[in-house]
Parts: sequence; C-alpha cells; structure tokens
Amino acid sequence: MANFSFILGIIGNVISILMFAAPIKTFKRIMKKKSTEDFKGIPYITTLLSTCLWTFYGLLKPGGLLVVTVNGTGAIFHIIYVTLFLIYAPKPLKIQSMKLVAIINIAFLGAVIAITLLAVHGTTRLTLVGFLCAALNIGMYAAPLAATRTVIKMKSVEYMPFFLSFFQFLNGGVWTAYAVLVKDYFIGVPNGIGFILGAAQLILYFMYYKSSPTEEKGSAHLMKREIQMKDVNGAHENENNRNLLHKGKSLPKPSLVRQYSERLVKTLSNTPSSLGSHNVNDIEKGLKEAH
Repeated sequence: MANFSFILGIIGNVISILMFAAPIKTFKRIMKKKSTEDFKGIPYITTLLSTCLWTFYGLLKPGGLLVVTVNGTGAIFHIIYVTLFLIYAPKPLKIQSMKLVAIINIAFLGAVIAITLLAVHGTTRLTLVGFLCAALNIGMYAAPLAATRTVIKMKSVEYMPFFLSFFQFLNGGVWTAYAVLVKDYFIGVPNGIGFILGAAQLILYFMYYKSSPTEEKGSAHLMKREIQMKDVNGAHENENNRNLLHKGKSLPKPSLVRQYSERLVKTLSNTPSSLGSHNVNDIEKGLKEAH
C-alpha cells in the first residue's frame, strides 16, 4: 500500500504540474494582445498562496517530500503568472490586484509562517497549517468558478480554459485517492471537493463549447455591415432629395411685373368695357408700384 500511495503521489505530481502549466496558453494570449481582457486575476493570486502554504505544510509533515515538490513547482509557476498579470492588467485592475497580492501573498503568508514557527509548537503546527491549506485549497479549486458567470452570460467558454478545468478534475481525483491511502484528511477533503468542482466546470464547458466566438463576431460584423449599407443608401437618398430641392429653388421665377400683368389681363378679359378707363389707371398704378 505504501508503494501504491507513492506511485499515486508521483502521478499526482505529474498531473498537478500539468494543471499548473495549463494557463501558459492564456498568458501567451495576454502577452500577444498586451491586455488581460476579461481574464480574472483572483485564481492565480489565491493559487499562489495555496501552493506556498502547501509547500510549508510538506516541510513540516514527516514524509511530505511529494507535497513539497509539487507545490514548490506550482508556486514558481504562479509567481510568473501573477507578475505577468500585473504587467498587462489595466490600471484600475492592476492597482486592485497589487493590493490583493500585498495582503494575501505577502502579509498573510508571512504572518502564518511567523506565528507557526514562533508561537505554535509540536503537532499543533501541522494541524494549524493543515486547516489553512485545506481551506485555501478549496478556494483554489473554487476560484475558476468566478469565470462561470461570464461563460453563462456570454454563452461562450472563451474565458474558461478547458485544460485548467480538466487537470483540476484529474488532480482532485488522484490526490483524493492518495489521501485515503495515507490517511491525510487535510489533503483528502479539499481535493475531493476539487474533484466535484472540476466535474461541474467540465459539464458547463461541454454545455457552451459549441457557441463559437468566431461565429458571433462574424454575425456582428455582418449586422454592422448591413447597418452601414443602410446608412450609405439613406445618405444617397437624402443627397438626391437635397439636389431636387436645390434644383426646384434654382428655377427662374417669373418677375413680379409679369405676374401682376397676367393677373390684370385675365381680369380685364372678364370686365365690362364701361370700366375700362378706370382699370387702365389701375394697371398703370400697379406697374409703378411693381417697379
């Protein structure tokens, strides 16, 4: 059984390191675009704290070499991830993330190590650090769930990396089996929960993975193009209307004298001759006024 638990520990190390390496693709994208986009920094910050504390737990625990190796490697990975996230995050998010790093990864971690070494003795040390590690491990497994709201809202898994969820699922299962064999509840309970949460994330992934961001962007592009075409056609129509209006305004207007003359001629043609002299005087008066 001891040999089998050691083999499971080795397998757990390999899977855990693959899980820790899963965000490499995400950070390549961040570096290429020079932006963190909608990716969250909390999972990397909490995982950095968790891996550091588990490394400390492995150093305190007799026979904890496998715990030290895997979590020490994970801590190195996440120091790099957190650093890159802080470099490429927008200013408001960068300030917020730096505060979290200072509080969680520096102040809290330093306080735990100092209190454990200076104020706690014997087996109580391992128990105290074990409880903290278990709680943080659950937080590490639950942290990627922060992206589930974005996944459900956008109906796309673009911001929930598949391999991170997949290796989290495998990692939780292997370390749960290891913990059962070595009777370490501090390892078993959080990894059992991680196994369940990993399975939930995979289910969510397969529910929405068919929603292609490319197709959505293509549809948006076509819609935008259609709107632009309508705007162009509307602009042409308005231009034509303006031209017609301008043309109508530019037509030569009959002179005021001519209009007045035509009106009077028409009147005279319908007027008795006895009034002719009076109307002639009116015509002459009207022409003078028109000039």
